[in-house]
Amino acid sequence: MARRKKIYEGKAKVLYEGPEPGTLVQYFKDDATAFNAEKKDVIDGKGVLNNRLSEFFMTGLMNIGVPTHFIKRLNMREQLVRQVEIIPLEVIVRNFAAGSISKRLGLEEGTPLPRPIVEYSYKDDALGDPLVPEEYIIAFGWASQQDLDDIVALALRVNDFMSGVMHGVGIKLVDFKIEIGRIWDNDFMRLVVADEISPDSCRLWDVETGKKLDKDVFRRDLGNLTDAYTEVARRLGVLPANSAHPKPTLIN
Repeated sequence: MARRKKIYEGKAKVLYEGPEPGTLVQYFKDDATAFNAEKKDVIDGKGVLNNRLSEFFMTGLMNIGVPTHFIKRLNMREQLVRQVEIIPLEVIVRNFAAGSISKRLGLEEGTPLPRPIVEYSYKDDALGDPLVPEEYIIAFGWASQQDLDDIVALALRVNDFMSGVMHGVGIKLVDFKIEIGRIWDNDFMRLVVADEISPDSCRLWDVETGKKLDKDVFRRDLGNLTDAYTEVARRLGVLPANSAHPKPTLIN
């Protein structure tokens, strides 16, 4: 597929104009960032893995009736997606204490939470993506109360699906974040899961050992990030059990 006009470039992906109106090509980079991009590196093959894993999760969600922006994978690094209006929030679902909630509340990492907790952070790198309450979201017009009700319902359905899939391959879904976008069909607006779902946006721990299989490997210098992501892909059947690291190639 010929390269088209660049629409947007983020820390981990690039969006290009799609082949048809209302579509985009989402390209997965090998760049890894942490601590609001204070820590950076290029991890060979990371983009290939995240492309395949996000395809796996988005397709699974659509199969159970959860709407997403995903249309199809184009090659090893690119997906065709529907163009959406992104709501400027990161929607965080937590099943166990880890990361910032452990620091804020003094909870030991790994502590089971009484129920899945949904939090929101305002998408602004310059501000460090601060946590915001629903009152702020409604007051500033980022989303309506009905939107938030629908977002929580979507997030919890994603959590049910992801938790079950991961548990089936011996992985604990500690937490994850998603983005939600608006799509209009004529005058009808609906909310869909957008961006990506991958080990970049989840905390994944081995059920038996507690070994981290997510971006905390990079954040905390715990080993090779590609090895961790490859292990997730192998367990889910996205890669053959005996495959080597995927190389950064654009072939199908």
